[in-house]
Amino acid sequence: MPATPPPPPPAAAVPPTPAAAAPARTVRKTEPDWFDRAGGMVRRWFSQGNVPVKIGMLVLFAGVAALLKYAADEGWLSVPIELRLSGIAAAAIAALALGWRERSRRRAFALSLQGGAIGILLLTVFAALRLYHLLPTGAAFALLVVLVAGAGLLAVLQDALALALLGLVAGFAAPILIATGGGDHVALFGYYLVLNLAILAIAWRKSWRVLNLLGFLFTFAIGTAWGVLRYERALLSSTEPFLLAYFAIYLAVPILFAGRRRAGQRDLVDGTLVFGNPLFAFALQAALLEGERMPLALIALGAAALYLLLAWWQRPRQRLLGDSFAVLAVGFATLAVPLALSARATASTFALEGAALIWLGLRQQRWLPQIAGWTLQALAALALVFAALFRPDSATIALANPSCISILLLALAGCASAWLYHRAARHVPALLFYLWGLLWWCLGMLREIERFVPGREQPAATLGWLALSLMLAALATRATRARACAVTVAGAMIVAVGVAAWMAFGDIQPLAGWSLGAVLAFAVAGVHALASLGQRGGRSVAVAHSAWVWGWIVLLAAAIGQLIHQDTLGSGWRNALLAVPLLLAWALALLRPQWIAVPLREQFGRWRGVLLLQLGLVAAWLFCVLLWRPGDSTPLPWLPVLNPVELLQLGVLVLAARWLADTPAGRPLRAPLLAGAGFVFVTAATLRATHQLGGVPWNDGLWSSNLAQMALTLVWSALGVIGWIMGSRRAQRALWLAGAILMAVVLAKLLLIDRSRLGNLFGIASFIAYGLLCTVVGYFAPAPPRGNPAEKSA
Repeated sequence: MPATPPPPPPAAAVPPTPAAAAPARTVRKTEPDWFDRAGGMVRRWFSQGNVPVKIGMLVLFAGVAALLKYAADEGWLSVPIELRLSGIAAAAIAALALGWRERSRRRAFALSLQGGAIGILLLTVFAALRLYHLLPTGAAFALLVVLVAGAGLLAVLQDALALALLGLVAGFAAPILIATGGGDHVALFGYYLVLNLAILAIAWRKSWRVLNLLGFLFTFAIGTAWGVLRYERALLSSTEPFLLAYFAIYLAVPILFAGRRRAGQRDLVDGTLVFGNPLFAFALQAALLEGERMPLALIALGAAALYLLLAWWQRPRQRLLGDSFAVLAVGFATLAVPLALSARATASTFALEGAALIWLGLRQQRWLPQIAGWTLQALAALALVFAALFRPDSATIALANPSCISILLLALAGCASAWLYHRAARHVPALLFYLWGLLWWCLGMLREIERFVPGREQPAATLGWLALSLMLAALATRATRARACAVTVAGAMIVAVGVAAWMAFGDIQPLAGWSLGAVLAFAVAGVHALASLGQRGGRSVAVAHSAWVWGWIVLLAAAIGQLIHQDTLGSGWRNALLAVPLLLAWALALLRPQWIAVPLREQFGRWRGVLLLQLGLVAAWLFCVLLWRPGDSTPLPWLPVLNPVELLQLGVLVLAARWLADTPAGRPLRAPLLAGAGFVFVTAATLRATHQLGGVPWNDGLWSSNLAQMALTLVWSALGVIGWIMGSRRAQRALWLAGAILMAVVLAKLLLIDRSRLGNLFGIASFIAYGLLCTVVGYFAPAPPRGNPAEKSA
């Protein structure tokens, strides 16, 4: 029998489970910026180590320098200057020896003492050379080389950055402290060259970035100050070698610095020297050459080649440094373009280079080349704007001129960048660059049309450009299936409608001359574009096809208008013939949609209703406009209803009736809309007959003529009688009431308007006719009973 398990301990005996410790919050340490690092370095220098000796050596150095200068100015020391300088040098050597002896026991004291001693020795040699002319140039430079090399050697042997810094500061400050204002720049720059060579030698063994940076700043700051105050073009040959030497030194220093990376350590790149050295050196070079563009362009091109070679050399070893050199190579190559070429050529080069950098950035999946590509394309646009505003060209040939080629290259670069981003599935920059390229394409081509095409040929040229744009956008739509390309096709179709209207209002025949060629090109491009959109679908297809139909309506109307412009046809024929393309398109869309659906075919049914609505609204507007036209039918005699204006209006009413019958939403509105439109049509036809047959002028006085009022009374009464009789015979009370209401309106007209005309035959005839008609109708057409089932179908 299995043993019974012991009961669980009481709750009090169970030790409480310790709560899980809350995870410690990770505090991300922010990297201090350069200002904080510099401040910390200064604080540590004045707060750590042997502070008194550091301060003392600095003060002593300044005092000795001031003493030497004062002695030179006043001449009150009776001791020969040779002895004085020798004594100072001996004291400095003794201090240096003491510092070397104490390097192990009192390191901070020893290093500070050594640095100060070396600085004083440098100062003494320079004073002997420049102030007192006690040393020949060769001997002085030999001593300087020995001292600077000794300082570097001591710093390297003792791993003493502070010693190197003290010696460096003393060395750079010596010429400034004892300067007399009339020195030789060759000696000055030669002295600084020795100091920089010492920095290069130290960089070979030590990664002392602050030493490198300090030497770079001293060198270029002092060189810039001298250039501002003393440089003139005659000194170029004696100054240029030093600039090249400084550039070479600080080109090598960051390479040595990056090469001291230990295994597993990330790439070390001194960005200040890598980028600051070429920028400062090139700026000083431009100042030395006084802005001569072609020499600067060649120098920039040489620098680009140098940095490209360095990038190829360093990238397998130090990728970050190699990439930095590659960026500088691209930058100098870019800079060489505006220096050597015109603004337009610069824009072309920048645009293509920008697209190439975007390709490189996407290929390497890095943002820096892409940003550089964006910047270059923006600079290309600025260069084009500058050229257009301040340096207009005098080209005589369209398209094959610098301005147009530059603009087209900028458009090409933008579209190429858009395609690259689209292929990388980065849709926002793809759209922005596509719009950028499209903007320059439109500006460039429209500018060429405005400059080189005569005024009457400009619509044809614009339509031809739209045909080309449609073809290109259609090809882009097939290749990318991008929505922006489809919208471009739709937009080009809409603009084509405007160009067709331009032809119509400009009295230009679209089916003759250059216009005919442009129209044929537009037809081919439009069919191709719609076929491309048909594979994609979407609203853009509906907009493009609607605009396509409207474009042909306007073009055909413009062609008809030009054919009848100089003819002897009456105004009624002209009005009607201009509207024929609209009614034809409406009839085809309504009765034969497959004819107008080409090349979309079955897809047309999705937005056929929208096109019918557009055509119907414009046809209704045309119907209203024709109400105010007299309808002259010359050379044919004018006949009521059988005249061009009224036949066209009847066509509008017939098509509207068919359209409303086929539309579920329009069926309830069909009867009232057609009844109202028919009444307005009959009224206008009556007034038009009064004008054409009665000789009453077609102006504001027509409405007040006795003949017109009598005709309206008779016609309205006849309509009312017809409504009464038909409503009674068909037992449709609503129709009978409509006729009765119309007769009431006629009665009100008789009492308010025609009563004043009872003194003439027309007014009397109106009253008599109305009374007879009412009497006859009351006998033959009594009101149908209320609630008759036949009313349901009224």
